[in-house]
Amino acid sequence: MLLAMTSDVVSPSCDLKRMRKQRLARLRAEMANQNVDAAVLLHGPNVTYATGFVPDAVDASHVTYQRAVAIVTCDRVRLHTHNQTADLECETGSALWPELDDDMQAMRAAVQELAGDLAGQRITIDSVNGAMARSGLFDGARLVDSNRVLGAARLVKTDDEIACIERSQILTEWAMEPAREACTIGATRRDVAGVFLAALRGSGGDHNEIDPIFQPMPRAQSDGPYTSSGAIAFPTGVGNPTYEKGDLVWVDSGHGYQGYASDYGRTWIVGREPSAAERSCFDRWLTITQACYDAIKPGVTLGDVARQAIAANGGTRPWLPHFYLAHGVGLESAEMPMIGTDLGDEFDDNFVLTPGMILVLEPVIWDDGIAGYRAEEIVLVTDDGNRTLSSFPGYAPFDS
Repeated sequence: MLLAMTSDVVSPSCDLKRMRKQRLARLRAEMANQNVDAAVLLHGPNVTYATGFVPDAVDASHVTYQRAVAIVTCDRVRLHTHNQTADLECETGSALWPELDDDMQAMRAAVQELAGDLAGQRITIDSVNGAMARSGLFDGARLVDSNRVLGAARLVKTDDEIACIERSQILTEWAMEPAREACTIGATRRDVAGVFLAALRGSGGDHNEIDPIFQPMPRAQSDGPYTSSGAIAFPTGVGNPTYEKGDLVWVDSGHGYQGYASDYGRTWIVGREPSAAERSCFDRWLTITQACYDAIKPGVTLGDVARQAIAANGGTRPWLPHFYLAHGVGLESAEMPMIGTDLGDEFDDNFVLTPGMILVLEPVIWDDGIAGYRAEEIVLVTDDGNRTLSSFPGYAPFDS
């Protein structure tokens, strides 16, 4: 049964004008810190961060063809888009077609109107495509990788950004309740995904951020599929399986609110209660997750958190080798900080947590022949420790 959405349920609220103002100030401060004269942004989350405009969440070809473009200098910011932007405070300009050779003259005019002659200037840009390269759009300028600028600006969230992420997560968890009830014997992945997406539609968010995954997991690794690292393959998200009694289903999806992503991960069992062995997997997951909570606070490193998780798992890494123990979330569903990636232990040991950073914990327990347990929890680093931004309305994680 669909839970009633009330004002008490969706309590986090944000001041959009204040959020946009603070984000732009952070971006400009980072540009000044790195001696960047102007930013030319085409990547959707970066455009949102600079202007407040949230691009349509549609297929990649459409997004690429009708790209929004943001141009930022120390005293001006302008958005060029194909959509209406009446509620934004930034300047707006005519639509640009940055993928097309024929539009490079208009693109050059737009950039130079704000930034002036680019010769000798330091310009940060997040995409240089074929048309830009062929046109010599940035000839004479020194290009700066936008990840160094936008990544640093976006890493620590403002109070309003945190409120958006928390609201997005609550909406996703609320919409997953009817989906969980629909995940029954004889239902298909399409049926369950349809229930989830229908619940999201009218929830007050922007769009489905992560295509919903309801993957029945094999009981043994030898059943496949598995990755090149020899681990079980997740997520696959292909086909339209029909769920059978006892299927163990790993779930992953997320919603967007004002462009901010949520991330829902759970394990469901179809048509029966979990066995003692399955509950043991869940108990171990809880132990590892609690060890992470105990470690997360300002001043500790990502490496400190990883070591706590490994110790709680008896000395073995409790995450899939092609993923990570934790990742960040914000205007993208997976962003910095990340723990346990192929960047290596040295990276983790040199990355210090500060208040306002967000981690999505996703340890995995896998016992060959039993399957295992996976779930995700969103954790905010606070001034004196951490707090969870997820788990409404409260859940029994191994629901059947």
